[in-house]
Amino acid sequence: MTPPHRTFARALLALAATTGCALAAAAPFEIAIMPSRFELSAKSGARLGQSLDIHNVGVTPTEVSVRTLDWSYSPEGEIAYLDALQPGSCRTWVLLERKTVKVPARGKAGFRFQIEPPADAPRGECRFMLAIEGVEPAYRAAIGQGGSSLSLPVTGRIAVAVYVLLNGAEPKLALNQVGTRELQGRRTPYVTVSNTGDAHGRLDGSLDATDATGKRFEMVPDGTPVMPGQTRLIALQPKATGATDGPPPAPVYPLKASGTLDWEKGGFKVNAEFR
Repeated sequence: MTPPHRTFARALLALAATTGCALAAAAPFEIAIMPSRFELSAKSGARLGQSLDIHNVGVTPTEVSVRTLDWSYSPEGEIAYLDALQPGSCRTWVLLERKTVKVPARGKAGFRFQIEPPADAPRGECRFMLAIEGVEPAYRAAIGQGGSSLSLPVTGRIAVAVYVLLNGAEPKLALNQVGTRELQGRRTPYVTVSNTGDAHGRLDGSLDATDATGKRFEMVPDGTPVMPGQTRLIALQPKATGATDGPPPAPVYPLKASGTLDWEKGGFKVNAEFR
Protein backbone atom coordinates (compact mmCIF):
# COMPACT_ATOMS: atom_id res chain seq x y z
CA MET A 1 0.00 0.00 0.00
CA THR A 2 1.35 3.39 -0.93
CA PRO A 3 2.58 5.26 2.15
CA PRO A 4 0.91 8.58 2.92
CA HIS A 5 2.60 11.62 1.51
CA ARG A 6 2.43 15.18 2.74
CA THR A 7 0.72 17.54 0.38
CA PHE A 8 1.16 21.28 0.54
CA ALA A 9 -0.96 24.01 -0.98
CA ARG A 10 -0.45 27.72 -0.74
CA ALA A 11 -3.03 29.87 -2.48
CA LEU A 12 -3.69 33.54 -1.93
CA LEU A 13 -7.42 34.11 -2.07
CA ALA A 14 -8.42 36.16 -5.10
CA LEU A 15 -11.22 38.71 -5.31
CA ALA A 16 -14.08 37.90 -7.64
CA ALA A 17 -16.19 40.28 -9.72
CA THR A 18 -19.19 42.05 -8.22
CA THR A 19 -22.07 44.09 -9.54
CA GLY A 20 -20.48 47.55 -9.28
CA CYS A 21 -19.85 47.16 -5.52
CA ALA A 22 -16.76 47.07 -3.34
CA LEU A 23 -15.14 43.67 -2.84
CA ALA A 24 -14.49 42.13 0.54
CA ALA A 25 -10.85 41.67 1.51
CA ALA A 26 -9.60 38.11 1.16
CA ALA A 27 -7.40 36.24 3.61
CA PRO A 28 -4.50 33.89 2.76
CA PHE A 29 -5.06 30.14 2.55
CA GLU A 30 -1.80 28.53 3.63
CA ILE A 31 -2.72 25.00 4.57
CA ALA A 32 -0.95 21.63 4.44
CA ILE A 33 -2.63 18.23 4.94
CA MET A 34 -1.14 14.99 6.25
CA PRO A 35 -1.68 12.41 4.78
CA SER A 36 -2.49 13.48 1.23
CA ARG A 37 -4.60 10.38 0.55
CA PHE A 38 -6.06 7.33 2.28
CA GLU A 39 -5.95 3.79 0.91
CA LEU A 40 -7.96 1.60 3.28
CA SER A 41 -9.57 -1.82 3.54
CA ALA A 42 -12.94 -2.54 5.15
CA LYS A 43 -15.79 -5.05 5.38
CA SER A 44 -19.52 -4.57 4.99
CA GLY A 45 -21.22 -3.58 8.22
CA ALA A 46 -17.97 -2.59 9.98
CA ARG A 47 -17.25 1.01 10.99
CA LEU A 48 -13.87 2.43 10.02
CA GLY A 49 -12.49 5.54 11.75
CA GLN A 50 -9.67 7.71 10.40
CA SER A 51 -8.08 11.09 11.10
CA LEU A 52 -5.94 13.66 9.33
CA ASP A 53 -3.91 16.66 10.45
CA ILE A 54 -4.56 20.14 9.09
CA HIS A 55 -1.42 22.32 9.33
CA ASN A 56 -1.54 26.11 9.08
CA VAL A 57 1.83 27.30 7.79
CA GLY A 58 0.70 30.93 7.77
CA VAL A 59 1.11 33.61 10.43
CA THR A 60 -2.61 34.17 11.04
CA PRO A 61 -5.30 31.78 12.36
CA THR A 62 -7.29 30.15 9.55
CA GLU A 63 -10.75 28.63 9.48
CA VAL A 64 -11.45 25.90 6.94
CA SER A 65 -14.53 23.93 6.01
CA VAL A 66 -14.56 20.18 5.35
CA ARG A 67 -17.03 18.36 3.10
CA THR A 68 -17.16 15.34 0.83
CA LEU A 69 -17.20 15.37 -2.95
CA ASP A 70 -17.65 12.74 -5.61
CA TRP A 71 -15.06 12.71 -8.37
CA SER A 72 -14.14 11.06 -11.62
CA TYR A 73 -10.82 10.43 -13.33
CA SER A 74 -10.77 10.02 -17.09
CA PRO A 75 -8.47 7.72 -19.09
CA GLU A 76 -6.78 10.93 -20.30
CA GLY A 77 -5.89 11.86 -16.71
CA GLU A 78 -8.48 14.61 -16.23
CA ILE A 79 -10.12 14.90 -12.82
CA ALA A 80 -13.62 16.28 -12.18
CA TYR A 81 -15.00 17.21 -8.76
CA LEU A 82 -18.75 16.65 -8.40
CA ASP A 83 -20.92 18.26 -5.72
CA ALA A 84 -24.05 16.23 -6.46
CA LEU A 85 -24.29 12.63 -5.30
CA GLN A 86 -23.43 10.39 -8.25
CA PRO A 87 -24.96 6.96 -9.01
CA GLY A 88 -23.33 4.42 -6.72
CA SER A 89 -21.75 7.11 -4.52
CA CYS A 90 -20.64 5.98 -1.07
CA ARG A 91 -20.57 9.47 0.44
CA THR A 92 -23.72 8.60 2.40
CA TRP A 93 -21.55 6.16 4.38
CA VAL A 94 -19.30 8.99 5.59
CA LEU A 95 -19.69 10.86 8.88
CA LEU A 96 -17.58 14.00 9.40
CA GLU A 97 -16.62 15.13 12.88
CA ARG A 98 -17.65 18.73 12.15
CA LYS A 99 -18.13 21.12 9.25
CA THR A 100 -15.50 23.74 10.05
CA VAL A 101 -12.13 23.68 11.77
CA LYS A 102 -10.13 26.59 13.23
CA VAL A 103 -6.39 26.11 12.83
CA PRO A 104 -4.04 28.32 14.88
CA ALA A 105 -1.22 30.25 13.26
CA ARG A 106 1.84 28.04 12.72
CA GLY A 107 -0.13 25.22 14.31
CA LYS A 108 -2.24 22.22 13.46
CA ALA A 109 -5.65 20.72 14.18
CA GLY A 110 -6.80 17.12 13.97
CA PHE A 111 -9.93 16.10 12.10
CA ARG A 112 -11.73 12.76 12.37
CA PHE A 113 -14.13 11.03 10.01
CA GLN A 114 -15.84 7.64 9.86
CA ILE A 115 -16.89 5.33 7.05
CA GLU A 116 -19.67 2.84 7.81
CA PRO A 117 -20.50 0.57 4.86
CA PRO A 118 -23.96 -0.99 5.23
CA ALA A 119 -24.21 -4.70 5.96
CA ASP A 120 -25.38 -5.42 2.40
CA ALA A 121 -22.67 -3.36 0.66
CA PRO A 122 -21.18 -5.43 -2.19
CA ARG A 123 -17.51 -6.00 -2.91
CA GLY A 124 -15.96 -3.01 -4.66
CA GLU A 125 -14.14 0.25 -4.08
CA CYS A 126 -15.68 3.20 -2.22
CA ARG A 127 -14.08 6.46 -3.42
CA PHE A 128 -14.66 10.05 -2.37
CA MET A 129 -12.78 13.27 -1.76
CA LEU A 130 -12.44 15.18 1.47
CA ALA A 131 -12.42 18.83 0.39
CA ILE A 132 -10.67 21.15 2.83
CA GLU A 133 -11.58 24.66 1.72
CA GLY A 134 -10.99 28.21 2.87
CA VAL A 135 -13.77 30.01 4.74
CA GLU A 136 -14.06 33.74 3.98
CA PRO A 137 -15.13 35.55 7.18
CA ALA A 138 -15.71 38.91 5.47
CA TYR A 139 -18.05 37.35 2.92
CA ARG A 140 -19.98 35.44 5.59
CA ALA A 141 -20.33 38.60 7.70
CA ALA A 142 -21.68 40.63 4.79
CA ILE A 143 -24.33 38.02 4.00
CA GLY A 144 -25.24 37.61 7.68
CA GLN A 145 -25.79 41.36 8.07
CA GLY A 146 -27.88 41.60 4.93
CA GLY A 147 -25.29 43.67 3.08
CA SER A 148 -26.25 44.79 -0.42
CA SER A 149 -22.86 44.04 -1.94
CA LEU A 150 -22.27 40.52 -3.20
CA SER A 151 -18.64 39.44 -3.24
CA LEU A 152 -17.62 35.95 -4.23
CA PRO A 153 -13.96 35.46 -3.29
CA VAL A 154 -12.18 32.46 -4.73
CA THR A 155 -11.18 30.16 -1.89
CA GLY A 156 -8.35 27.68 -1.69
CA ARG A 157 -9.03 23.96 -1.72
CA ILE A 158 -7.06 20.82 -0.97
CA ALA A 159 -8.81 17.61 -2.04
CA VAL A 160 -7.75 14.45 -0.21
CA ALA A 161 -8.68 11.22 -1.98
CA VAL A 162 -10.07 8.39 0.15
CA TYR A 163 -10.13 4.86 -1.31
CA VAL A 164 -11.82 2.06 0.65
CA LEU A 165 -11.32 -1.47 -0.72
CA LEU A 166 -14.43 -3.28 0.42
CA ASN A 167 -14.66 -7.04 1.00
CA GLY A 168 -11.35 -7.83 -0.70
CA ALA A 169 -11.66 -5.59 -3.78
CA GLU A 170 -8.37 -5.32 -5.66
CA PRO A 171 -6.90 -4.13 -8.97
CA LYS A 172 -5.97 -6.45 -11.80
CA LEU A 173 -3.51 -4.69 -14.08
CA ALA A 174 -2.13 -5.80 -17.44
CA LEU A 175 0.57 -4.10 -19.49
CA ASN A 176 -0.54 -4.06 -23.12
CA GLN A 177 2.02 -2.11 -25.16
CA VAL A 178 4.78 0.50 -25.12
CA GLY A 179 5.41 3.49 -27.36
CA THR A 180 6.03 7.23 -27.54
CA ARG A 181 3.71 10.22 -27.89
CA GLU A 182 3.84 14.02 -27.80
CA LEU A 183 3.21 15.31 -24.27
CA GLN A 184 3.45 19.04 -23.61
CA GLY A 185 5.47 19.45 -26.78
CA ARG A 186 7.99 16.72 -25.95
CA ARG A 187 8.31 13.15 -27.14
CA THR A 188 7.52 10.98 -24.13
CA PRO A 189 7.75 7.19 -23.65
CA TYR A 190 4.64 5.48 -22.29
CA VAL A 191 3.15 2.12 -21.42
CA THR A 192 -0.50 1.18 -21.90
CA VAL A 193 -2.06 -0.39 -18.81
CA SER A 194 -5.56 -1.85 -18.41
CA ASN A 195 -7.35 -2.60 -15.15
CA THR A 196 -9.97 -5.37 -15.15
CA GLY A 197 -10.18 -5.51 -11.35
CA ASP A 198 -12.66 -3.86 -8.99
CA ALA A 199 -10.30 -1.34 -7.35
CA HIS A 200 -7.81 1.24 -8.61
CA GLY A 201 -4.14 0.40 -9.18
CA ARG A 202 -0.87 2.29 -9.70
CA LEU A 203 2.47 1.60 -11.34
CA ASP A 204 5.73 1.97 -9.42
CA GLY A 205 9.31 0.87 -9.96
CA SER A 206 11.75 2.11 -12.60
CA LEU A 207 13.47 1.21 -15.85
CA ASP A 208 17.19 1.54 -16.61
CA ALA A 209 17.47 3.46 -19.87
CA THR A 210 20.19 4.37 -22.35
CA ASP A 211 19.70 6.93 -25.12
CA ALA A 212 21.26 7.13 -28.60
CA THR A 213 24.33 8.96 -27.26
CA GLY A 214 25.01 6.33 -24.59
CA LYS A 215 23.74 8.48 -21.75
CA ARG A 216 22.27 6.40 -18.90
CA PHE A 217 19.34 7.36 -16.69
CA GLU A 218 16.20 5.94 -15.08
CA MET A 219 12.61 6.20 -16.27
CA VAL A 220 9.78 6.13 -13.72
CA PRO A 221 6.04 5.82 -14.36
CA ASP A 222 3.48 8.51 -13.66
CA GLY A 223 1.96 7.46 -10.33
CA THR A 224 -1.63 8.45 -11.10
CA PRO A 225 -4.34 5.80 -10.64
CA VAL A 226 -5.77 3.41 -13.21
CA MET A 227 -9.45 3.06 -12.28
CA PRO A 228 -11.44 -0.19 -12.57
CA GLY A 229 -12.41 -0.78 -16.18
CA GLN A 230 -9.94 1.77 -17.55
CA THR A 231 -7.14 1.48 -20.07
CA ARG A 232 -4.62 4.30 -19.71
CA LEU A 233 -1.41 5.52 -21.29
CA ILE A 234 1.03 5.99 -18.40
CA ALA A 235 3.94 8.32 -19.14
CA LEU A 236 7.51 7.28 -18.28
CA GLN A 237 9.56 10.27 -17.17
CA PRO A 238 13.37 10.45 -17.09
CA LYS A 239 14.88 10.68 -13.62
CA ALA A 240 18.33 12.00 -12.84
CA THR A 241 20.66 9.53 -11.13
CA GLY A 242 23.57 10.23 -8.81
CA ALA A 243 24.17 13.57 -7.14
CA THR A 244 23.11 15.70 -10.11
CA ASP A 245 20.67 18.45 -9.19
CA GLY A 246 17.81 19.54 -11.38
CA PRO A 247 15.95 17.69 -14.12
CA PRO A 248 17.83 15.29 -16.37
CA PRO A 249 18.68 16.56 -19.87
CA ALA A 250 16.32 15.62 -22.67
CA PRO A 251 17.25 12.15 -24.00
CA VAL A 252 18.19 11.52 -27.61
CA TYR A 253 16.02 8.89 -29.31
CA PRO A 254 15.90 5.97 -29.76
CA LEU A 255 15.97 4.82 -26.12
CA LYS A 256 16.55 1.31 -24.84
CA ALA A 257 15.04 0.48 -21.46
CA SER A 258 14.73 -2.57 -19.24
CA GLY A 259 13.59 -3.31 -15.70
CA THR A 260 10.44 -3.99 -13.72
CA LEU A 261 7.35 -1.83 -13.28
CA ASP A 262 5.63 -2.85 -10.07
CA TRP A 263 2.00 -2.71 -9.04
CA GLU A 264 0.05 -3.75 -5.94
CA LYS A 265 -0.15 -7.45 -6.83
CA GLY A 266 2.90 -8.05 -8.98
CA GLY A 267 5.17 -6.56 -11.60
CA PHE A 268 5.83 -6.32 -15.35
CA LYS A 269 9.21 -7.08 -16.86
CA VAL A 270 9.98 -4.57 -19.59
CA ASN A 271 12.69 -4.77 -22.26
CA ALA A 272 11.82 -2.27 -24.97
CA GLU A 273 13.09 0.28 -27.45
CA PHE A 274 11.33 3.65 -27.63
CA ARG A 275 11.61 5.50 -30.93
